[in-house]
Parts: sequence; C-alpha cells; structure tokens
Amino acid sequence: MAKTVVVGGGVYGSAIAWGLASRGVEVLLLEAQTVASGASGGPGRRGVRANYRDHRELPLMARARDIWPDLHETLGTGPLFERTGHLMLIERKRDLANAQARIDLQNRHGISTSMLSADAVRDLEPGVAPSVIAAVHCPGDGVSDHTATTRAFAAKAKEAGVDLREGVRVASVTERGGRAVALETVDGDEIDIGGDLLLFANSSVRDLVRPWADLPTWNLALQVLVSRPLSDNPVRHLIGHASRTLSLKAEEGGRLMISGGHLGHWNPETRTGTALPEAIAANVADAAAVYPSLAGLEVEVADADHLEAESVDSIPTIDRVPGLSNAFMGCGWTGHGWAIAPAVAEMVTKWALEGLRPPELAPFGYARFGGRG
Repeated sequence: MAKTVVVGGGVYGSAIAWGLASRGVEVLLLEAQTVASGASGGPGRRGVRANYRDHRELPLMARARDIWPDLHETLGTGPLFERTGHLMLIERKRDLANAQARIDLQNRHGISTSMLSADAVRDLEPGVAPSVIAAVHCPGDGVSDHTATTRAFAAKAKEAGVDLREGVRVASVTERGGRAVALETVDGDEIDIGGDLLLFANSSVRDLVRPWADLPTWNLALQVLVSRPLSDNPVRHLIGHASRTLSLKAEEGGRLMISGGHLGHWNPETRTGTALPEAIAANVADAAAVYPSLAGLEVEVADADHLEAESVDSIPTIDRVPGLSNAFMGCGWTGHGWAIAPAVAEMVTKWALEGLRPPELAPFGYARFGGRG
C-alpha cells in the first residue's frame, strides 16, 4: 500500500512527488497519459514571468526566481532556464496608469521593473511598430524548457523511489470517515491510499473533488503557434502586450512562438485539441501588427492539444480538499502556473510534511469562493 498518492504527472505532480520521496515518504505517482503530456508539455518553451502577474502570486514568483537559474543543477540536467527579460508592450495611452501601478507593486516585492519610453523600447526591440509608445520592462524574467523540466522532475522522483505509473486515469476518490482511502480508475481498478492524496492533475481536478468542493474552474484548449524558420527573427525578448491577445518568444532555429490566449477546439471523446483557422489568423495578425516584418509569416506548428484549467478569478486554488482530512488539490492555473511551479511544489511539499499551510499559499484557499475551507 502506497503511503502517499499523487495524481498528475505534470510539473506539479512530479515535483511534489520528488519532494516527498526525497524526504523519506513512500509515494505512488499516477499519470493518465505520459509524463509532460498535458499542460506541462507541448511545443517550444514556456515563459517564466513576474511581469504583469496577479499581485497575490508575486511572493510565489519572488521565490521561484531564486530557484529557476540553478534548477538544472538540482535536477542534474543541462540548462533549463534562459533569462531573456520580459517587455509588456503598450500601444494605448490609457494603459500607462495601470502600467505604473504595476511597476510600483512589483518593485515593492523585490522584482526589478521599470517603464521604458518609446525610444528605449526600440533600443531593445528595434522591430516594433511605430504604434508602440512604451513598455514595462522586467529584466529578470525569461523562458524555460517545460517538457525537459517536467521530465527531469519525474526522473528525480523515480530516482528517489517514487513508483511512477503512466496510463492510469483516475475516475473517482473513495472517502471513508472523512479521509480519502482509495482511488478508482476508469478501468475499474482500485488503488489504496495509505497516507495523503495530492490531486494536481490540472484539468481533471474539478471533477475529482466535485463531491466535496465546487471549484469555479473550467477547461480550455489554449492555442500555441510556432512559425517556420525566419531569416531575421525580430523578437529579442519575451514579449507580452497590454491590450492584445499576444505573447511572443524566440525559439531555436529562427522560429517564433506566438500565443497569448486564443482558443482551439477540444474534443472530450478523443481528448485531443485542434487549432482553429480563424484563431490562427488572429494570432498571426496581432503579431504582424506589433512587428511589421512578421507580415506573411508561415505557421509550422499549430497546437491546441494541451488542456488548461482556467479559474474565475485568474489565480489557482491550492488547498486541502474540504471534507477529506488527508487530501490536497491544486488547479486553475489559468495558463500561467508554469513560472511559479517550483516555488508552489516546494511549499505544498512542506505543507504535506509539516501540516501547516505556508502563509504565501493562504490567498489561494478554496474558502475565498464562499465554500468550506
């Protein structure tokens, strides 16, 4: 019988499983498909961004920024994180006041941030359109290889003794006496729980905890595009935009990743996503509007195959499951949970081991929705 069961082989589940096992806990890690096959995988690299993050997440991001630069050494891999700096581009005067408020807030949290004039923006990004009037610059931000990072956490977990089982989809949780005592899989198998249960399977968590908590989250197939190689990629930094649905990242081989929130279509029967032509066109049009040299860009990869969980207030729920004294849950990352993952996993591991919720996680409790917490 496993002492503790972790559901979800993405970055959160793999990192928590490793954290617990490295401290002597017997851990079973269950993944419905394969490690990093969900929101922790996919094409390109993922942004590690403090800039324009929800204020409740800034303490988590401050800790995560201490972890990311040396994480590859901890996990025994090649470099996983690249500091590129992040620019939030501004084209509308009405966005300037909000930008200044964010700059002040981020600096109070020790996250160096500044406003750039139009000329200063062009010193860093010469290819931006004349319509860009300013930008918020966060030089400590960057990008990371999310698939490699997640797999490295899983490898360390196995090295620490975690029993990792892929292709095991959990259907429900069995409760007895206010404790989670077993899991039932879609194949009808029963898996006993001897200690804690940690539900960090992202898009599946809402359904698994529904008997005890009504999470105001829903699932989305977020679109990610990767261009064909460009002869002269104009994007030098991690790029966001204050008023467009747009995020840009330079990738290997002269390619460009274009994302930011456009949606694909999700087929619940096949559990696959499809990028939609109109969403692809809209994303490319926004990119070309901000970087005119991208006009005519050709898309090599259009991916909407990695389901994400969105939260009604755009921050995750990280808490115990009400009514289950030995169960934890984490979901609703809203497309930006990647950057804070190392810090959250560290804190959840400590919470599970010591029984006290770290104060940095208090804003993410289920009780904020008016439920039992």
